[in-house]
Amino acid sequence: MAIVEVKVPQFSESVSEGTLLDWKKKVGEAFAQDETIIEVETDKVVLEVPAPAAGVLVEVTANAGDTVTSEQIIAKIDTEAKAGAAAPVAAKPAEAAAPAAAAAPAAAPAAGGASGNIASPAAAKVLAEKNLSAGDVAGSGRDGRVTKGDALAAGAKPAAAAASSIPAPAQRAALPSVSAPAGRDTSLEGRPEQRVPMSRLRARIAERLLQSQQTNAILTTFNEVDMKPVMDLRNKYKDKFEKEHGVKLGFMSFFVKAAVHALKKYPAVNASIDGNDIVYHGYFDIGIAVGSPRGLVVPILRNADQMSLADIEKKIAEYGKKAADGKLSIEEMTGGTFSISNGGVFGSMLSTPIINPPQSAILGVHATKERAVVVNGEIVIRPMNYLAMSYDHRIIDGREAVLSLVAMKEALEDPARLLLDL
Repeated sequence: MAIVEVKVPQFSESVSEGTLLDWKKKVGEAFAQDETIIEVETDKVVLEVPAPAAGVLVEVTANAGDTVTSEQIIAKIDTEAKAGAAAPVAAKPAEAAAPAAAAAPAAAPAAGGASGNIASPAAAKVLAEKNLSAGDVAGSGRDGRVTKGDALAAGAKPAAAAASSIPAPAQRAALPSVSAPAGRDTSLEGRPEQRVPMSRLRARIAERLLQSQQTNAILTTFNEVDMKPVMDLRNKYKDKFEKEHGVKLGFMSFFVKAAVHALKKYPAVNASIDGNDIVYHGYFDIGIAVGSPRGLVVPILRNADQMSLADIEKKIAEYGKKAADGKLSIEEMTGGTFSISNGGVFGSMLSTPIINPPQSAILGVHATKERAVVVNGEIVIRPMNYLAMSYDHRIIDGREAVLSLVAMKEALEDPARLLLDL
């Protein structure tokens, strides 16, 4: 027998602990070297734990949902064993403990169902979206635990059917006992609820946004931009652009270039506060807000001023795929001097974006819609986009904020300015 330990990856200095997601295989099953054994969710990213060697999983010392620390041993692999011939698994202290642990499923109807199944946090979130409880799904995890894969494979059921799967006491327990007027039905049938713990990433997002609201003196300035010049330019060259660079020419690269153009003119908008100091950054690292299955993430375009439109489009496409797959690294989301959030892809007409600390400003881009506007004294139809820039009034005055947004507007309405640096 040759045993190899499986450890949690080394976290960055800013991350102290993580949560185990679902084990990819059961004890007794074989892994190839570097095959992902399990994933660890931190408050920033999801890290894969690869098999350090080919072999059979013979022992698991931490379950899905457990909190783990950097370099913690979570499993053991026998490099000489064959699948199905695993060594006996040593019971964890919690598993060998009192009968109270066995009663846990019955005390947690939100994560388990009538059958006593238990769902991992990731699986519970998927089940909630499908109106299912853990009791509706056959678990393939250890001790019948419902894994995320089980939840994804399960078919959704109608809300009405989901209501019947939740015990009546669980539906009513959260509400105080009150006297209702005669004839009013106080039953909660057909109104199910499910309590699901926040993921570490979601909790971190909540913490940072609340911190931003509490520590920054946030104001928002608005302007409108006629997108016709950019749209005409894009329509003229998009086919040649894609053929030449292997990526589609979108609009975000123009917004990034326009933002950098304005930040060069008004350095305070690219600055940040550190204690009682103002730090003026001589580089332009632009954060691009990206939606992912686990929440909002903001990967960084490093030295965006040195990137071409093609470079920007390629990097944004790469970040979008990584975000969807949960593959963004901590380094790719660390830093940034200014951010752009594009709510327009979801149809937003106007919003007031929240600053991503320690940055001091963020640009909100919205849906481009045809509107009636006055041009040279005549009413014409133009594709208009409302821009919103939130800024920290502690270091950015209203004049700088307004003029920087005007500079972005002018660059987008006359893209030649970006080439001539005007």
